Amino acid sequence: MPITLDDFDVDPETKPVLRVALEMTRVSLGLADDFANGMIAKRIVELAKAGERNPHLLCEGAIGYDPLGGRS
Repeated sequence: MPITLDDFDVDPETKPVLRVALEMTRVSLGLADDFANGMIAKRIVELAKAGERNPHLLCEGAIGYDPLGGRS
């Protein structure tokens, strides 16, 4: 079973940030399948556990790409 953002126990204000980051990453990569979602969610959760809460930086960290400024 793939990891989901629901597997990450955070405060209610953080979950929407993680969902935005997941969607930004999926759109940036052009992905729509559950396997890809699980891989992306796992990386976003790792970054969030380390303290990141900015969806742009979570997206960038998940794929090595800044959606506002190009490749990092």
